[in-house]
Amino acid sequence: MSFQFKQFTIEQDRCAMKIGTDAVLLGAWTPIPKNLFSILDIGAGTGVLALMLAQRTSAQQIDAIEIDDQAYEQCVDNFENSAWGESLFCYHAGLDEFLEEMEDESYDLIISNPPFYTDDYKSNTDKRNLARFEEALPFEELIESAANLLSEFGVFSVIIPFKEEKRFIQLASEFQLHPFKTTRVKGNETSEIKRSLLAFKWDEQINIIDELVIEIKRHQYTNDYIELTKEFYLKM
Repeated sequence: MSFQFKQFTIEQDRCAMKIGTDAVLLGAWTPIPKNLFSILDIGAGTGVLALMLAQRTSAQQIDAIEIDDQAYEQCVDNFENSAWGESLFCYHAGLDEFLEEMEDESYDLIISNPPFYTDDYKSNTDKRNLARFEEALPFEELIESAANLLSEFGVFSVIIPFKEEKRFIQLASEFQLHPFKTTRVKGNETSEIKRSLLAFKWDEQINIIDELVIEIKRHQYTNDYIELTKEFYLKM
C-alpha cells in the first residue's frame, strides 16, 4: 500500500484517504512565504502535505493535526521514516482542542486539504466520512482557526471543489483573509473545472487567477502538470 515519491515514502494502509491528485497538487502548488519558519497541516491524514513542504522548504517547525487514531499513528510513522523527522510533529487532536492548547502559537504557512463533499451522499465507512465530508470540519471552523493561528505575513492555502470557491472566499473575507493566488483545475481541456487551489494573506491585493489542465489524454500529462509535480512523482 506504500506510495513512493522521489524523496520520501508514504505508508497508507491505515488511512481512510489514500494519496490522491488533490494532495499532490496542493503540496506542490502552495506559495511559500518569505522568511518561513513554521508550517501547520490541518487534517494531516498520511502526512503527505507536511512531507512535501519539508522537501520544498527549510522550515524549522512543521506541525500537523490528525484526529483519527490510525491515521495519526500512520502519520507519525511516515514522519519518523523521512529525512526530516526532527522538524516534523503530529498532534493527535481535533482542531478546537489544538487551538485551545496553542492559543499563543502562530504559523507562517497553514495548509489544508479539507473534507469537502457537502452533498447528502455518505460512504459506508465512518472513517472515510470523517476524512471526506465537510461536516467533520466545516469551512467556517477551518477558516476561523487558520485566522487565529496565521502569522502577520503568513499564507493560508487550501484545495476545495470549484463549486465552493465563491463561498469559501466570502467566508475568508469575514476573517480579513484575502485571496492572492487562485488556480482552477481541470482533468483535461474539455472537462469542467473540478477544483480550486486558493492561497490567502491578511493584506488585500490582486488575486492572480489561472487554470491548470492535468491531462492531454488518459495518462498523458500536460507540461504544466509535469512541471508542477516533477520534484515529487517518480515518473515525471
